[in-house]
Amino acid sequence: MGALRFLGMIILAVWLGSGSAQAEKRVALVIGNSAYKSVPKLTNPANDATLIGGMFKKAGFDNVDVRLDLNAADMRRSLREFAGRTRDAEVAVIYYAGHGIELDGTNYLIPTDAALETDGDVLDETVALDRALFAVEPAKQLRLVILDACRDNPFAKTMKRTVASRAIGRGLAKVEPTSPNTMIAYAAKAGSTASDGDAKNSPFATALAERLPTPGLDLRKAFGFVRDDVLKTTGYKQEPYVYGSLGGDDVALVPAKPAAAPGPQANPDSEIRRDYELALQLGTRDGWTAFLSRFPSGFYADLAKGQLNKIAAEETRAAAAEKARQAEDEKSRLVAERAKKAEQEKAAAAAKAAEDAKAAAEKAKQIEEAKAAAAEQRRKDAEAAAAKATADKQSSENEQKVAAVSPAPAQPSLSPQETAKLVQSELRRVGCLTAAADGDWNASSQRSLTLFNKYAGTKFDTKLASFDALDAIRAKPGRVCPLVCDHGFKADGDACVKIACRADYRVNDDNECEKVQDKKPVATRDESKARDRERQQTEATPPKPQAKSSAQMFCSAAGCRPVRPGCRLERGAPGFIGPSGSSQAEVCN
Repeated sequence: MGALRFLGMIILAVWLGSGSAQAEKRVALVIGNSAYKSVPKLTNPANDATLIGGMFKKAGFDNVDVRLDLNAADMRRSLREFAGRTRDAEVAVIYYAGHGIELDGTNYLIPTDAALETDGDVLDETVALDRALFAVEPAKQLRLVILDACRDNPFAKTMKRTVASRAIGRGLAKVEPTSPNTMIAYAAKAGSTASDGDAKNSPFATALAERLPTPGLDLRKAFGFVRDDVLKTTGYKQEPYVYGSLGGDDVALVPAKPAAAPGPQANPDSEIRRDYELALQLGTRDGWTAFLSRFPSGFYADLAKGQLNKIAAEETRAAAAEKARQAEDEKSRLVAERAKKAEQEKAAAAAKAAEDAKAAAEKAKQIEEAKAAAAEQRRKDAEAAAAKATADKQSSENEQKVAAVSPAPAQPSLSPQETAKLVQSELRRVGCLTAAADGDWNASSQRSLTLFNKYAGTKFDTKLASFDALDAIRAKPGRVCPLVCDHGFKADGDACVKIACRADYRVNDDNECEKVQDKKPVATRDESKARDRERQQTEATPPKPQAKSSAQMFCSAAGCRPVRPGCRLERGAPGFIGPSGSSQAEVCN
C-alpha cells in the first residue's frame, strides 16, 4: 500500500510539473528595504533588489515589479496587487531583501517604518511571511519565495518582552509550505544569520543572479549551485537553505533552449535518484518505507535507511519528552495534593529518570541528524562529480560508467591542508578553536577537535581533519564549546571583554571588583618599647673625650721638640716662643 501511495505521489507531481514551457506566463515581485527609520540603514538590499529585478527582466519574465524601501501599508498593497497578477500565471516569484524576524516560530518581514519597541508590536508593524505565500499561491506550476532577510537583526536586541518566555529567534525559523510545487529559499539556514559581504551586493544575491537564469537548469540544482557559491565566498560560514518540494520533472526558471542535436542517453539511475529526492522532500516514515520497498538495496537504499534512523530517533525523543512531561505533572500533582512522602519521592525519582531518558534521546537524535546530514552531503558531492564527468566525456560509454554510483560515497577532491583549513574554520565558528585557520593540523587543532567531541558528544579521530568531522561541525548552528576568558576578563556574548572597575576598586582572584583598602604602617607595642630603651641608653652614656690633635711642643733658639715626660710648659719666660706665638718655658718637677 505504501509503494502504491509513493507511485501515486510521483505521478501526481509529474502531472503538476508538466506543460508547455514556451507558453507559460511568469511574474515576479522584488522588494528591497534599506532605509529603516528606527535602526541603521542597510546598504545592500536596495542594490540586491535592483540586481535581481534586472535578472528577471533579462530572463524574459512577463511582468517584473521592483519596489524599494516600502513601509507597512505599501508592502501589504504590493502583495495584494501581485496576488491579482498570479491568478493567470504559471510561475510566480517573490524576492525580498531587508530585515526579518522570528517570533514564537513564525517569520515576519519588517517594513522600513517599523519601530518594534515591544514584542507585541511585531503583529501590528510587520508583514507575516504567510502573506507572501498567499500572494504566490494562485500560480499553476511554480510558487517561489526567496528571502535575503536572515541578517543579524538589531530590532531583536532592543525589543522589550511582554512575556519573559517568549522566543525571539536568531535569523528565521524553518518553514514547510503546505501547497504543492512551492519552494522557499533562505539566504542562510534556519536559526543562523547571513552576511552582507564587503561588495555592492550580498553573496546570496550575487549567486542567485549567476545561477537562476541558466536556461533549462532545474531549480533544485540551481539552488544547490547557489549554496556552493555562497559557502565558498563566505569561508563556509553561511549556508543557504531551501524548504518545500517540487515534482519529479525538472523545473527551470528559464526554459531550455532547443537542442541542436539529440543529447546523450539518460542516466539509468535517474529514476532512483528522482524517487529518492521526492522521498527526501516528503521526509516521512511512509515515504522512506515506500522507497525501500521499491529499492531495497544499493547506494540510495543505504541513504534511505539513514533517514529512517533519523526519523526513529526523533520519534523516540518526542516520546521521551512526553513521558518526562507526564512524570513532572504527576510529581507536581502529588505535591499539590500533599500526598505521602513516599509517593512524592517515588514520583520525583520517576520524573528524574524520565528527564534523563529525554536527554539521552535528544543526544541520540542529534547524532543521527549529523550522520544523515553528512551522508546527504556526500551524496550530493558524488552526484555532482558524476554529472561533471559525464558532461566532460560526452559519450554513452563514459555516462554508463559514471552513472553506476559506487556504494562508497565519494569525498570532495581536496588536499589534506585544504580539508584541515575547512575544519579549522568551522571549529572557530562553534567556539572550539581560537587560533587562525591556516591548514596546519597541529596540537592546537587537535585539542580543539577534542573539545568539540566532548561538548557535542562525538568521537572523531583528533589526529586528522576528516570530512565526517567537517559535516558534523557544519550541522551545529551556533557555539558548541563554552567561552573561557583569562583573569581580568569576562564573557560578553561570543567575546571576552576586560572587566572595568570604578575608582578605588580592583579585580580580585574571583574576577570580581572589590574596594582597595588603604593600610598605613602602625608601630607595635614591642617596637615602641625598643625605641624608648635605645633613647634612654643614649642619654645616660657620657660623651667620650676627644683625643688631642697633636703633642705639645717646646721651642727655643735651637728649634722645637716635644715636651719631655714629667715636664710642662709655662708662659712668661722671655725670649722663648711657644707654638701659639706666646713666650713659654719648660718646667720639670
